[in-house]
Amino acid sequence: MTETSTPRSEPAAAPAVPATSAVPAARRPQSAGPAPAQAPAYGPPGALERLGSAVFARVNRRREWHQLPAPIGLVNLKVIRDELRRHNLYDTYGAGGERPRRPSATLLPYRSYDGSGYDPDDEDMGRAGTRLDRNAPLELCHPGGERELMTPSPREVSRELLARRSFVPARSLNLLAAAWIQFENHGWANHGDNAAAEPFTVPLAADDDWAECPMRVRRTRPDPLAHTTPDAPPTYENTLTHWWDGSQIYGSDEATCRSLRTGEDGRMALPGGRLPVDPRPGMGCLDATGMNGDYWAGLSLLHTLFAKEHNAICGHLRSHYPTWDDERLFHTARLVNTALMAKIHTVEWTPGILDTPVLRRAMNANWYGVLPRWVSRRFGRIGRGEMLSGILGSPTEHHAAPFSMTEEFVSAYRLHPLIPDELIVRDHRGGGVRRSIGLDDMEGAATRSSVDQYGMSDLLYSFGTAHPGALVLHNHPDGLRNLARLTGEHLDLGTVDVLRDRERGIPRYNAYRQMLRKRPVTSFEELTGGQQADAKLLEEVYQGRLDLVDTLVGNLAEPRPAGFGFSDSLFRIFVLMASRRLKSDRFFTTDYRPEVYTPEGLRWVDRTTMVTVLLRHHPELTHALDGVTNAFAPWSRP
Repeated sequence: MTETSTPRSEPAAAPAVPATSAVPAARRPQSAGPAPAQAPAYGPPGALERLGSAVFARVNRRREWHQLPAPIGLVNLKVIRDELRRHNLYDTYGAGGERPRRPSATLLPYRSYDGSGYDPDDEDMGRAGTRLDRNAPLELCHPGGERELMTPSPREVSRELLARRSFVPARSLNLLAAAWIQFENHGWANHGDNAAAEPFTVPLAADDDWAECPMRVRRTRPDPLAHTTPDAPPTYENTLTHWWDGSQIYGSDEATCRSLRTGEDGRMALPGGRLPVDPRPGMGCLDATGMNGDYWAGLSLLHTLFAKEHNAICGHLRSHYPTWDDERLFHTARLVNTALMAKIHTVEWTPGILDTPVLRRAMNANWYGVLPRWVSRRFGRIGRGEMLSGILGSPTEHHAAPFSMTEEFVSAYRLHPLIPDELIVRDHRGGGVRRSIGLDDMEGAATRSSVDQYGMSDLLYSFGTAHPGALVLHNHPDGLRNLARLTGEHLDLGTVDVLRDRERGIPRYNAYRQMLRKRPVTSFEELTGGQQADAKLLEEVYQGRLDLVDTLVGNLAEPRPAGFGFSDSLFRIFVLMASRRLKSDRFFTTDYRPEVYTPEGLRWVDRTTMVTVLLRHHPELTHALDGVTNAFAPWSRP
């Protein structure tokens, strides 16, 4: 839905955007016009918070939050989130090699190219090239030696527990939901290119048909900053910005970003309605975009769609502010587009995969607060806290540690069962079947050719009417367990998923539960909810030792609340980090205001949904989306 009105003068309080990201070092921190004061440091819990923790600690011995009446469950969730904010944020700064923390020379009224300059006291917080932190206490993050990393064999875990026996669909979702989470995750964290030297050698069973024995898996690229503290667990660098800033589209450095823009009217390059071809040698099968690792047709659809949305926002802003130059239009449109993606993820994707009344209310409360939306639209924010009017516009708060993405959060997004091994391509006009294609027909080297062959309209329709896989045992796609990457690597991604968690010090399942204040399971039968066949198989693979069960496996095996697409244990990382990505970011808190976004930009975010975005750029899908309120739920078919 595009708003139209006559051009008007620009907001007087918003200073013009400089042509580059360089800023004078002598300037004092400032922002675009007056902003609410920063929140004080995260202090000890108040009496009411201590009482809530004590009460629900007793209640949760018998009943989990999702087993309580909805209003009480909502309060229980808030208590859990507050406890996680206090006890599950750990800073890896101090392991050695870091440059001293320094205040920001200025607070720009737009997102910087590399994620620096967001916080007044720490210029490098969230910057590309800084460390990923932890949700687990650092003493739990030591990976152990090679023998521990291979016990039990990650390849046998993949073969026996992860390999897809037959496709188990998640019927409440469509395949866009699977593409969406990868699209978003590619803007949050990346460990860089894995080290080719001294790979892991994974032993294979006698009956294993893998082409190479032993299996070789590259190690995660080591932290470029050498440790000087000998007892610190390993740390790794995030090559992307840590912020929720759309860097998967815009890149995490100025040179990349400028290479993707037209240089006119703030617009992204979209020749012929498609993203440009990646100009790197051997990469012409991919789109040129901010992050195109592990690329496939699902990512191409979403990267293209939101580059188009950026350009639509630019056009809307230009109609209101005709004197703005390319740079200012770009940066303002980026703010709006990024906030829109964050909103879609918060109030559409998350309640889609966690489909319960409590979660729908909780995620809406994160964004809008508990008051009806008409209240904020008519009167603005009510109070400074999060509860009544949501996180947007509330004071910035980092809680117990400086903001960053965490290794446990990266691990939580190992959601590969969502990917099917085949897709039925349908005609968007009548729903007829064009062809059934495999995953290898639409990923890697086949990405752009598949979009060229079938077209975005038919592919979007096909994704909207197909189901992703359920996040359960025995449902990792065959195509990802035998994957040839453009880098030349040949991977079983199930093996890699297990090994990466072990290598990066993710606590194993029962320790993971305990660090999130959940009672450890006491038997394999309890872990699987009484599924005897899986309990027996888990016991065999893990040699009867519950303490060895990998967190990935435990989360796939764990019984889940009704309507949940994944486990409650995994959900606790989401409870913490979903709101933290908003609460720590001044562009969602103190600077979420018309002086920065413009009144028109804020209205664009407020009035747009994923369905709106799809229909704005693909009105030919109107019949398929008729009556669809959540674009990640199955679409209509004739």
